[in-house]
Amino acid sequence: MVVGHSLIKRVLFATDFSACAHHAEEYVASLSTVYGATVEVLHVLELYPGIYPAVQDHRETDERLADAVHRLQRKTISVTGHQMTGIPSVQICQAAMQHDTDLIVLGTHGRTGLAHILLGSTAERVLTIAPCPVLTVRESEGSEKRRTGAPITFEHIVVPIDFSDCSMDALEYGIQMAKDAGASLTLLHILEPVSYGDDLTLGHTPDQGRVDLQIDSELRAYVTTIQAAGVSVRYMIRGGVPADSILEWVRSSACDLIVMGTHGRRGMSRILNGSVAEAVLRRASCPVFAVRTPKFASGRQRMMQMETEPMRRPT
Repeated sequence: MVVGHSLIKRVLFATDFSACAHHAEEYVASLSTVYGATVEVLHVLELYPGIYPAVQDHRETDERLADAVHRLQRKTISVTGHQMTGIPSVQICQAAMQHDTDLIVLGTHGRTGLAHILLGSTAERVLTIAPCPVLTVRESEGSEKRRTGAPITFEHIVVPIDFSDCSMDALEYGIQMAKDAGASLTLLHILEPVSYGDDLTLGHTPDQGRVDLQIDSELRAYVTTIQAAGVSVRYMIRGGVPADSILEWVRSSACDLIVMGTHGRRGMSRILNGSVAEAVLRRASCPVFAVRTPKFASGRQRMMQMETEPMRRPT
């Protein structure tokens, strides 16, 4: 069923023809069907500055791109495809800007440890510069078995909330996607340790209890507003390091999708502070819908119309 609004009108599907990209293709088909979105399939032939391009026969990649377009054409309303040459993350984001894309979808290998340090991740680079939300899909253990042709459906969506502007933007997407999919929604707040003891153990400030009560009250108000929009929703508060706690909760809760905000830090800020969203997408057992730059339709009224400004955790 195509919904009557335009949350996602144009999807850019970036593929390297890997197993995780093929898995991501299923999500492209499902989302484009739900939202009536057009799809642009993009393959980037890697070429970095200073590297002399070898003469290549592109017939194989041309055929793979045509196959991907053909598969999606059987399931979606409008699909086109093309190839570009250059740095994948840069070309993907440039194409997204040129096509006024509402969502970039791509697979991620989920590299960790030394492999991640040496090779990095196109998905993570895209996340820091994308002009719109990014959906990353990892190749999961059961994804090969589940390829039966049945469309992907979302039943349980989790939105990590830290009361920042980007997490509130993510909440807007999470609410609407849950409503469109008939999915349940969980708001997840992680209480980070705010001090360290002399022995480097994690601690709390004297007025931590008061802050916790404020958080609980704010989340209750969010739930009331979201329920009024017809979405089944609950909230959970957990403690610990944000990325680890989010991943632990997701693994134990059968989530289909994580919708979360990201500050999209780059350079020294990224090195010093890291990115919770990047850490989550690298290790999550389900797809991650990351929102750094929202693409809401002009004139769209936000669903969360709170009477007061969202409470912000003291830093």
